Order: sequence, then structure tokens, then C-alpha cells
Amino acid sequence: MAMIRGCKVCICGGAGGIGQPLALLMAMDSNVSELALLDLTVAAVPAEGVAADVSHLESSAKITSYTLDPTIDKKPKDILGACFENSDLVLIPAGVPRKPGMNRADLLNINITIAKDLVEACARFCPNAMVALIVNPVNSIVPAMCEVYKRHGLDTSKILGVTSLDGVRANRFIHDFTGLPLSEIDVPVVGGHAGATILPLFSQDQVASTLPLETLSELDKRVQDAGTEVVKAKGGRGSATLSMAFAAAKLSKAILNGLLGDESTPVERRTACTYLASTVTDLPFFASKVTFGQLGVQTIHPLGQLSAYEQQRLLEAKKLLAGEIQDGINAILPLLPSATLPIGSKSSDRYEQPSARL
Repeated sequence: MAMIRGCKVCICGGAGGIGQPLALLMAMDSNVSELALLDLTVAAVPAEGVAADVSHLESSAKITSYTLDPTIDKKPKDILGACFENSDLVLIPAGVPRKPGMNRADLLNINITIAKDLVEACARFCPNAMVALIVNPVNSIVPAMCEVYKRHGLDTSKILGVTSLDGVRANRFIHDFTGLPLSEIDVPVVGGHAGATILPLFSQDQVASTLPLETLSELDKRVQDAGTEVVKAKGGRGSATLSMAFAAAKLSKAILNGLLGDESTPVERRTACTYLASTVTDLPFFASKVTFGQLGVQTIHPLGQLSAYEQQRLLEAKKLLAGEIQDGINAILPLLPSATLPIGSKSSDRYEQPSARL
């Protein structure tokens, strides 16, 4: 019997709060033939344990695990090479969440190093893989990681920010308000992934567009503040992990459908909103609808027609997003070598062991 082609997916931080449910969902995706889980010895649960648990599912995916010890030298390059090599999609739910008293700059300064180390590993071991970042602040981290890829002479369209949770929330909130089936609701959410940079285009959904502006304005604000809503409901002891895993798996499904499909694969099955380098607006990065193909990003769709309210919100979102994009670039440039490296460079003096927080 002929082998069914599938993709290798790697989850960095696979034993974490997002990583574990994401591992479950990816293992059950029929597009995935191999799932590699990477985490540190300091993780609350060993990556090997998560892999053992997931390997008992009714799934044909091969499950592997890899662990790094940040306190001793255990040849991290060898471990990372085995984990990343031949990967088609790398998901990175890594870094630290924003804590009380921590401002956005504090979060960026911590997480940019974590993201850089992992993205450098992708550049070294799987330069053709799609890399989807769930590392906050996404609006700044993605532009920064594109600078890393530029130094390696790699395609920056391989770097994506996972913003699909905003669309998932918008769809659910419209469903809750109207009672209509979720199968009939699909709200594009564009812009960025923080506060007022999040812009749901309710006017482009057949259900949401029938609601009064006052209601849509309230739902717009709720989508923007939904992360805080979850943190408060968890009493400050957690954030949106399960819904984020669901949203990341939804984006991953579109990416994998594109990588494994062809022109006969329905466009809607390989299209999702994501944040990436873009010329859709006058900003260098923007979240919008993207269709994926066998080589990765195939089409970045234009914004389409906006309501008067959405046009005003777009101006607000772009103004905020422009500053956050620049923050990321300003933060990464001092950490990078000035010379461009060859594609898939194996120069050991340009590579560092990932930080102690996956």
C-alpha cells in the first residue's frame, strides 16, 4: 500500500501550558506524519512524558521528544538538529507571559532573546520550514525575527505571527450574540495582536454585518480585551492557553493543507488570518487573510471594502502598530551580526544555545 504523504511538525515549548494542548491537536491532524516536542529540563512536565501521553492517541503520527538542559552542556546543537531537521512547520509557543508590574518593553526584552535563539535554530536546521510564533508581543517579535532571517539570506515570508485567536474569539462572540451556527460565521481579523491593533472586520461577515454599529463596537472592544478577560477569570494564575492552542492548530491546518495540497484544494481550506511581512498597507507588517500553497505563503489578500467605522479603526490600529513594529526592530538589531550569513549557515560562532525559557 502506498505511503500517505504528511508533514513533520515541531512544537518548541511542547510541555508548556499552550504546548500540551497544541500537541494533542496537532497529533490528531491527519496532515501530520511526525510530531516533535521540544522543551527544557526545568519544564513542569517532562517533554518525554507529554510525548508518551500523546503517543497513546488514536493517531498514526510518529511522536518524538527532545529535552535541553540549560544548566549543562549536552550538545544542544545535536539535540536541536535532530528535533528540527526535515520539519515543515515549527510552532513556537515559548517565552514568558506578561506578569503584574511588567510593561510591554520588559516583556519584549525577555522574549526576544528566547525567540531569537529558536529562530536561529530554524535557520540552521530547517530553513525552508514555516515558523509560526506564539511569542508575545507578537507585533514586535515577528518583525524582529524577520531581521534574523534576513541575516541568513532566508525568505521572511516563512515567519508568521499567530493571530488566529482573535478571529476565533470574534466568531464565537458573534455566535453567542446571535445564536446562529458557527459554520455560517467567519470574521476576518486584521492588523496586529494587541489591544487596538486588533481589528475585526465585522462588515465582511454575513452574520455580523447585520448587527447594529453599537453592538459591533462593543464586540470589537471585547475582542481586543479578551485576553485580559481570561486572565481575570483565572484569578491571575494563568492566561489563554487552551483557546490559543485551538487557534494555533486552526492556522496550522490551513498551512498544512497548503503545503500538502494543490490548486484543486479549496482555497478556504488553506486560508487563514496571520501576521507577516506584507504590502497590504503602507506598514511593513500586517495581519490579514493569507492563502497557503506548496511553497508556503501563496497569496496575501487585500483588506477589501471596510465600513466607515472600520476605516477609522484602521487608522488607529496602524498608528499603534507602526511603533510596535519599530520597537521590535530596534530591540533585535544590537543582537545580530552585521554581515549576512549564507543560507542554512552552519557557522558555530553565530549560533547560541536556546535560553532557559521555552
